[in-house]
Amino acid sequence: MNRHDKFALLWLTTAIGAVLFVTLQSFSFVNDYVKSHGSMPAITFEAGALWMFSVFYGAWIVTALLAIVGTRTTQWIALILGGTLVCLNALGGIVDGLRDGGHIAFSAVFFITLPGAFATVSTWRHIRNKGATHVDE
Repeated sequence: MNRHDKFALLWLTTAIGAVLFVTLQSFSFVNDYVKSHGSMPAITFEAGALWMFSVFYGAWIVTALLAIVGTRTTQWIALILGGTLVCLNALGGIVDGLRDGGHIAFSAVFFITLPGAFATVSTWRHIRNKGATHVDE
């Protein structure tokens, strides 16, 4: 396996974890809505909010694509962008977990923070290794 593919796979695994977290959170909300027989307010999103979600979760793919390019500059951008996304998603998931239940907070940590930590540490070690012959630049 090419070294760049390894980092891209780590960031892609984190992206898949973010999708799994959002899916679990959505089904959890629908389950609570159904159990309350529709007495809790339904969540509706405006068009701008839907675009924001699309751009936010689409940035995960950009992180994986930057990691596969493999230059020192794109590795730095992937590290900064990916680290920011991991922090924002983990904090958002924990805050949602405090509101909606511990299973949401656990899934944010398990699906996003854990693989994100591995991806961040691996990318940082790769960048720090300045004498590497596999870095193009």
